[in-house]
Amino acid sequence: MSKIARLDPAETVFFLCDMQTRFKPAIYGFDEVVLTVNKMLKVAKLLNIPVVVTEQNSKGLGPTVPEIDLDSLGDLRILTVDKNLFSMVVPDVKTHLQQRPHIRSVVLFGIESHVCVLQTALDLLDEGYHVHVLADGVSSCNREEVPIALSRMQQAGTYTTTSESAAFQLQRSAGTAQFKEFSKIIKDEKNNTTRAIQKLLQFRSSL
Repeated sequence: MSKIARLDPAETVFFLCDMQTRFKPAIYGFDEVVLTVNKMLKVAKLLNIPVVVTEQNSKGLGPTVPEIDLDSLGDLRILTVDKNLFSMVVPDVKTHLQQRPHIRSVVLFGIESHVCVLQTALDLLDEGYHVHVLADGVSSCNREEVPIALSRMQQAGTYTTTSESAAFQLQRSAGTAQFKEFSKIIKDEKNNTTRAIQKLLQFRSSL
């Protein structure tokens, strides 16, 4: 695989991992992860990027939190899977990816970084995808787990980035028809971006 792994919206899918109601009181910075998720969904809608959503044992752990407006994605939400495996790469997800051979990159965010996010990243790498993990879009019950999980994923070959950096990579140019709307998203989300970075990245600078 190329070591550069640029993000191209025509070759990218977003993976949203297990942002469910029962996890909300347990996850460090859960509300800030939600802010990042919602920003990325706006980017998905603008740039026509498909989204895969999973829920871990939704009967016991509840649905995706209502603060995340999945319905607004329309047909871009290509799959919502209730899973028991920790990894998102369950058979239904594999099948949908195989039906989209043009997809080369996955932007991954959600919880928990050291369990489901990590195992998803490793499985996607095994399948040959470039995996971009949003440092301001993942967390765990214990915040100390997160930098170790990010480091482990990087050792395996993932790319750690931030939501804004990934968004600008996907936008690529200020000379496109949708740049004005893209710029508005970035400006509207400025405070949320700052809040998420300050909450979720403050303890990760050592790695």
